[in-house]
Amino acid sequence: MATQSPPIVSIQPPKDVSLSDIEAELRQIWQSYGADGEYGDFPSAIRASTFSLIVYEPEETQQLLAALGYYSGPIDGILGPRMVSALKAAQKAYGLPRTGRADEATKAKLRQEYNEKLKNGATTSTDGTEGLQYSPDLESAGIADAIAASNPCRIIALFPIAGEDRGITAQVSASCPINKQGQSTLVCCEYITLSGTAAALERNVGMISELAIGELPKFLWWKATPDPDNGLFKRLADQSNSIIIDSSSFNNSEVDLLRIQALMEQGIPLADLNWRRLAPWQELTAAAFDPPERRAALSEVDRVTIDYEKGNETQVLMFLGWLASRLKWRPVSYQKEGGDYDIRRVKFMTPDQRSIEAELAGIPIADVGEIAGDLISLRLGSTNLEADCCTVLCSETTGCMRMEAGGGAQSCRIQQVTPLFDQKTEYLLSQQLQRWGREMLYEESMAVTAQILKFTS
Repeated sequence: MATQSPPIVSIQPPKDVSLSDIEAELRQIWQSYGADGEYGDFPSAIRASTFSLIVYEPEETQQLLAALGYYSGPIDGILGPRMVSALKAAQKAYGLPRTGRADEATKAKLRQEYNEKLKNGATTSTDGTEGLQYSPDLESAGIADAIAASNPCRIIALFPIAGEDRGITAQVSASCPINKQGQSTLVCCEYITLSGTAAALERNVGMISELAIGELPKFLWWKATPDPDNGLFKRLADQSNSIIIDSSSFNNSEVDLLRIQALMEQGIPLADLNWRRLAPWQELTAAAFDPPERRAALSEVDRVTIDYEKGNETQVLMFLGWLASRLKWRPVSYQKEGGDYDIRRVKFMTPDQRSIEAELAGIPIADVGEIAGDLISLRLGSTNLEADCCTVLCSETTGCMRMEAGGGAQSCRIQQVTPLFDQKTEYLLSQQLQRWGREMLYEESMAVTAQILKFTS
């Protein structure tokens, strides 16, 4: 069961400022709430000095929800509890299914309502509040955003917008997690939101970089497919200690994974939140062969079957790359058969010249989870019926029927991979922000995944 984060209090709602006044406005916030500030009945607040997180957010949903009065949290590009409840509130108001997800129907309705609001002359007031009343966010009351609660820092959110290039508009805000221990001083997170066309953001990339805090670590969360030809990405990546991505959002999994590998070969320190979601599968797979009596049986494995939620192949391809990299399997072919299950077959060769065959199947799921392409089940087996290596892992939600049915004469060890609360994006991001630099296991696994994919390129 997930533990709830402490509640957050906003000490400065989003406030429009000029680019030249950003730092002065932030200093004024901390002076007002300092030990000798003007708010004597409020605990003193200090700005965080941990790291800076730059968020590139091409998705406009959070801004639309805020402008329409449904979202009252910081504009940080993070899909946390406040965003989910804001989406549900908007969906309820517009007669849409209350999924809490930014599906196409919801985004289209938000754009329509926002355009109607502009036509009617509604504007943002000088203190950053909207003409419409914010939703009370009842479902997330008392639940803090995981990032601000666990990692008080400076977040610089970049929102590229379409239309005429009018330069960059800026807002500043600040929020503080309140701990129950009753400290007299709050350590707070400050937010800088910058909006403009892609050209305007790229033109001001030097200023954006200067907004990061001094010599402290700098993270770039690029919420799109990294593009080495994108000038904004290149310049921000060059100045960051770690670039964080989430391959579950990739539209063209195979092409995008090859692009990621090419960036890593250039020495760019990438971290994939979707890779982190594979940890329980990797741990249980390794643990199945930890007992001394089963270690030798691992060398008998020559058949691999993996089922995943159809629609995004990044997890299954990364997991297969990890397995092959650990067992020193060399890919020799990759074929796509297609069909209802989008069957893909990969062949490997072991160092002692044994042939390994892997089958990847995309299973159509009516009620998909929050993450596209989650693994469903895994079967490791052998053509040697005397081998004691058959292992089946399956997710708790979908079961192992297909894998169990293929057992044949071999007895298989079956385990469930229990869904974990820490697979959510905001928690994974919070943990990723505790580390930076290159991740060798990820890079070694991705190198093999890229070798597989190059057979189709």
